[in-house]
Amino acid sequence: MTAPDIRTRLLAALARPGRPTSDFDLNPALAPDATGLRPAGVLVAIEETAQGPVVWLTKRASHLKHHPGQIAFAGGKVDPCDTGPVAAALREAQEEIGLDPASVEVLGQAEPHQTVTGFAVTPVYGLIRGPFRPLPEAGEVDEAFAVPLSHLGNPANYRIEGRIWRGQKRLYYTVPHGPYYIWGATARILRAMADRLTQ
Repeated sequence: MTAPDIRTRLLAALARPGRPTSDFDLNPALAPDATGLRPAGVLVAIEETAQGPVVWLTKRASHLKHHPGQIAFAGGKVDPCDTGPVAAALREAQEEIGLDPASVEVLGQAEPHQTVTGFAVTPVYGLIRGPFRPLPEAGEVDEAFAVPLSHLGNPANYRIEGRIWRGQKRLYYTVPHGPYYIWGATARILRAMADRLTQ
C-alpha cells in the first residue's frame, strides 16, 4: 500500500458518518453528565513504512500520577496557547515523542471521546511525511512504538474485557499487540477508527 493509498483511505474513512464515543459506551448506566468536559486532543499519527502503514503510540512513564504505564496516543489537554485540539495534539506530540508538526499532514478529526477523567478528547488524524525517529520525553514517556494499521484497523482484533471499578463491573475494549496491552480510551478510539475503515 503506497502513501497516497493510505491518505485516500483515511480521508474516505473520516468523511463517513461517525458519532462521539466515551469510556462509558459499554457501561451506559455509569455515564456521568457530559457537560463541562475539558477539551483535549490526541494525535493518531500514521506513518508509511517498508512493512506497511503503522500507528505510533506511547507507553506512559511508570512514575506518573495519572495512568502510569498505560498505552496512549501522544496528546493532552488544550492549553491557553493552543488554538484548539489540533494544535494541542501537535504540540504534545512534539513534546512527548519529538514529532515535528511540520512533518505531519493533518487529515481531519473524529468525534470527541468522553473520558472517565472528565475530558472531551478529539482524535486528530495525521500522516507523517518523511522518516520519523521518536525521541521519547523521559519525564512523560517510557517508550514510543509503532503498531501495524492492519492490526488496529481490523475490528476482529478487538475484545471486550471487564474489571471491578468503584464497586461495579466496568467493560472496556482491548486490542493487544505483542507485549502491549492497549485498552480503555485508546482502544475505544482505535476501534472507532477500525469501524470507519471497514464500512
